Amino acid sequence: MKAQGVQKGDTVAIYMPMVPELAFTMLACARIGAPHSVVFAGFSAESLRDRIAYADSKWVFVTDEGKRGGRTLPLKRIVDDACKGLESLVQKVFVFKRTGVDLAAAGNWVEGRDVWMDDLKEQQRPYCPPEWMDSEDCLFILFTSGSTGKPKGVAHTTAGYLLYAAMTCKTSFDLRPGDIHACVADCGWITGPSYIVYGPLCNGVTTVMFESTPTYPNPSRYWDLVEKHAVTSFYTAPTAIRAIMALGDENVTKHDRSTLRTLGSVGEPINPEAWQWYFNVVGNGNCSVVDTYWQTETGGHLMTPIPAKTPVKPGSCCFPFYGIDP
Repeated sequence: MKAQGVQKGDTVAIYMPMVPELAFTMLACARIGAPHSVVFAGFSAESLRDRIAYADSKWVFVTDEGKRGGRTLPLKRIVDDACKGLESLVQKVFVFKRTGVDLAAAGNWVEGRDVWMDDLKEQQRPYCPPEWMDSEDCLFILFTSGSTGKPKGVAHTTAGYLLYAAMTCKTSFDLRPGDIHACVADCGWITGPSYIVYGPLCNGVTTVMFESTPTYPNPSRYWDLVEKHAVTSFYTAPTAIRAIMALGDENVTKHDRSTLRTLGSVGEPINPEAWQWYFNVVGNGNCSVVDTYWQTETGGHLMTPIPAKTPVKPGSCCFPFYGIDP
């Protein structure tokens, strides 16, 4: 990125699926002091264009295509459409390979602007010195969903955000050395940066990224992941819990989930029936369920039970986190 001209303070737009390269790019931005702006890779070209222009992003990261629920998503073509009218702003589009499609043959390649990341990486040393940052320097921008009005770019600063993400992640999920934390959200929403990337990694635990949907190609994907990777804390949304619950307990119970200690819920209130199923079937009655409430603007949990400490009530996010006065 630095070799291509990205400088401290430049906002970098990222329109990528949930692949490891997404986290690599976020962390690379943090290392050189370039705030990242991750845009959910399901938004339209128009929505992406608005967010690129709003954040004044001269640099855009994308994969050639994405995979979701058996469908192939033309992410690079969407970026090309989004950049129309922004020729004076966008200087480079960095492209990772996901499916290996021939973009030039499809007419989705702009010479001089588009670059393959595979080619650029081969030219670099394996070490990049970190940029010294002030505590109030911007770490990233993330847009609110737009469900209640025009999306707003929320800026999170380096020290305060990192500390709160690390502290809430450690406390809410009872993280311990050697843990495997799986938050199956998307980095296009605040849950991703806080509890897939920065929170777990600041605490030195392994983090798991999840691509596509929980029911494709079968409704056992989450629990196969838990068994395969010996996951200790698992974080998903009530919508996903209800969808899987409706498809039968056997999709869960046929997988070993004995490593799980903490089950998290995020994104909306969880109804008591789903809470009970999550606790009894997924957790086998042995896990703490943390129903978390917070916002894009807060960057971390506001209301949540503390595992094995807080008396819990199914369907309630219980009590405020440390320092919060609701």
